[in-house]
Amino acid sequence: MSCSLRDELARRNFAGREVSLAEGALVVGAVTALALRGGRTSDAAVLAAIGALGLVDDLLEPRLRRAGRPVSKGLRGHLGTLRTGHLTTGAAKALGIPLAALGGALAAPAPRGGPMVAADAALIAGCANLANLLDLRPGRALKAVLPAAALLALGAPEDPRGAGGRGLALAAMLPGLLALPFDLCERGMLGDAGANVLGAAVGGAATRRLPVPARLSVLGVVVALTLVSERVSFSAVIARSGPLRALDHLGRLPAPVAAGGTDEPPVPGTGPEVHG
Repeated sequence: MSCSLRDELARRNFAGREVSLAEGALVVGAVTALALRGGRTSDAAVLAAIGALGLVDDLLEPRLRRAGRPVSKGLRGHLGTLRTGHLTTGAAKALGIPLAALGGALAAPAPRGGPMVAADAALIAGCANLANLLDLRPGRALKAVLPAAALLALGAPEDPRGAGGRGLALAAMLPGLLALPFDLCERGMLGDAGANVLGAAVGGAATRRLPVPARLSVLGVVVALTLVSERVSFSAVIARSGPLRALDHLGRLPAPVAAGGTDEPPVPGTGPEVHG
C-alpha cells in the first residue's frame, strides 16, 4: 500500500490510536465477492453499492470538513442538510442506502408482497444504519453482527429465498470473523463502509429467513433503536450497565488514560452519539 493511500485511510480512534479504514474496504470487497460467488448477482450489486456509499463518506467527509464545507451527522443532521438544499456525503448515503435496499428487496426470490417489500427494504437499510451507529468502539458492531449472522446461517433451507438468506448471513459472518481481531486490537476499523455492508447483509438475510411476524418485530426494534440514538448515547447506556460494559470491553485493548480514552461520557446519558 502506497504512503499516500495509507495516509488517506488512516484515522484516529476514540483512544487516540491510529487505525486504518482499509479493514472496512476489504470487508466490503469480501462480502460482495461471497455474495457473487453464491450466484446472487443482484445481492452483490446491492451490497457493493451500499459499501461504496459508505466508503465515499469515509474518504470525502474529512476533506469537506477541512475545506469548511457543511458536514452532517446523524439521521436528523442528514435530513436537516437536505432541507436546506445541501447534499453532503452523509445525506447522499442516507438517500442512497434505502434506494439500494429497495432494489435488494425487489430482487429477492418469491414469495414477496407489496407491503412486505417496503418493510424488507426498511429492515435492510435500518440494519445497515444500526451497525454503523454501533461502530463507535473496537469490536462493538461486530459483536452484534456476528451472532445475528450465525443464527441466520443455521440450517440448510432448500427454497431459493431461504437459501439466499443463509448465503447472505455467511457472506457477513466470514469477513466479520476475519476482521474481528484487527478491530479489537485497534489496527483497523470498519468505518461506514464496512459497518453498513455487514449490517445490510444481515438485514437482507433476516428478510429471507424469518417469518413475517418476526421480521416486523425486528424492524420495530431497529427503528426504535435508531430513533433513541438521536437523543441517547449508546456508549453512555453501555457504560452504566455492568453486563453490557463487560461484553463491550471483552477482547479490547485497555484505553490509554493520557489519550482520554474512556467509555464514561462527560455527562452520562445526555445527547446523541452521532455517527456518519
